[in-house]
Amino acid sequence: MADGAREALITGIGIVSCLGEGPDAHWQKLSEAKPSADVTTFAPYVVHPLAPINFDLQIPKKGDQRQMENWQRIGTYAAGLALDSAGVKGNTDVLSHMDMIVAAGGGERDLAVDSAILSGMPRAANPSAFLNERLMSDLRPTLFLAQLSNLLAGNISIVHGVTSSSRTFMGEESAGLDAVRIAMSRIGAGQSDIALVGGAHNGERPDLIMLYEFAGLMLKDKYAPVWERGDGKGGFALGSLGAFLVIEARDHAEARGAKPLARLTSVLADRRKRVAGNVAASLEGLWDKVKDKVGAKSAAVLSGATGANPATAEERAFLEAHGELAVRATGSYLGHGLEPQFPMNLALATVAVQHGSLFPPCDSTGLEKPMSGPLNQVVVTGVGHWRGEGLALVEKAG
Repeated sequence: MADGAREALITGIGIVSCLGEGPDAHWQKLSEAKPSADVTTFAPYVVHPLAPINFDLQIPKKGDQRQMENWQRIGTYAAGLALDSAGVKGNTDVLSHMDMIVAAGGGERDLAVDSAILSGMPRAANPSAFLNERLMSDLRPTLFLAQLSNLLAGNISIVHGVTSSSRTFMGEESAGLDAVRIAMSRIGAGQSDIALVGGAHNGERPDLIMLYEFAGLMLKDKYAPVWERGDGKGGFALGSLGAFLVIEARDHAEARGAKPLARLTSVLADRRKRVAGNVAASLEGLWDKVKDKVGAKSAAVLSGATGANPATAEERAFLEAHGELAVRATGSYLGHGLEPQFPMNLALATVAVQHGSLFPPCDSTGLEKPMSGPLNQVVVTGVGHWRGEGLALVEKAG
């Protein structure tokens, strides 16, 4: 944070995942140290499905729900939880100047149409004309041949009344990282007072599983915690999750009597060319910028490691070089949600510093060690499976 910049506080969190809904459900499941995953629905691929949710509680109009795909429902629901948590749900005075930054992928495809086209092309007299006709008539008229990425922000605005500026970032893990980084920077510079930041991901999609399997990135056959996925290529288990934060300037929060949940002290990003050693070097460079703020005896690391190598192996090397800090990989419990993974980990870091403790290890390799002392700070890492590195510092609210 630059000298003279306003403090950025986290005043609301809304999270949904395979662990359930809200901070209490997540903390309870993390504290039980019993991760679970679905190894049958999309066999041989491992997936962390969304826990049962009554979407009516945050999206009351059935018409709104019907025109959304699951990723939008998940995100709109999580955003509503965050607004409730911050005490601004329905407060038009605040919502009218609340900025919104969303991290989203390209939206969900129409699998029935895709399948019909792939089945029909080999039998068509003129495959090129057949393809062009079907593209013009069957698929959504967007550049992505899927739902536009900014539809989530639009639905949050419609359903929850967040009506100030809106930005949508694409770019997998880096999108979530930059969404938070820019929200904090704008607040620190006085360009924004309060922001809703986050994203959503539906990991229960055959098209995504196929896409990432083409790259050899999917975890197959058997569940294993992140650090136990071997020295080979490893892999990630896609997870369905939604995570939104309300990030607010301290003066704005105090003026409306809001109780801070945590302080967001630093959010840093990098994007190194992925050659051997560069992930660890990137994280070391980011760490050098925050290490003087971190007290080793009361701090821990929440890692967003995907489980896919070489990125995860290099992050592990960085973490082993800083063995004074207890480490937890949340992907062992949540799976990997790409765009919202970083906001989710910031939310879980907030929950942890509120409890003043860290949940138990989920790792037999020895990297994750117990932490018995009080927890006041959490360093959150975010290393993209293909591009992008980041680091944030979340502290107990003063």
